[in-house]
Amino acid sequence: MITVDLSSATPPYEQIRSQIETMVVHGTLLPGERLPTVRQLAADLGIANGTVARAYRDLEAAGLVATEGRRGTVVAPAAPAENAAARRTELAALATDFIRRATRLGASEAEVRAALQRAGFS
Repeated sequence: MITVDLSSATPPYEQIRSQIETMVVHGTLLPGERLPTVRQLAADLGIANGTVARAYRDLEAAGLVATEGRRGTVVAPAAPAENAAARRTELAALATDFIRRATRLGASEAEVRAALQRAGFS
């Protein structure tokens, strides 16, 4: 579900773009899956059509979605190299978040390694 925080410093179009990008990277939205129409998403979020249209244009420019005429906007099929790059980017973000959280807990490097091993990663 896409949401917009109108009190955020991040522009609404960027919030929409970021959420859809995350859903594509995580596989929540699959290649070929239709996105809501610009009008429908704008109405659902209570924002202008142009705001949603800008987010969709940015996503299309990034190769994450494609406009298919009457079919509307769909998640673009990803090339294997693009999937690998997106996976590496997402893994780096997850690793960074994990390390930050472990550091806040006061965990040592040895404790972090032990936790990963217990979780099945060597």
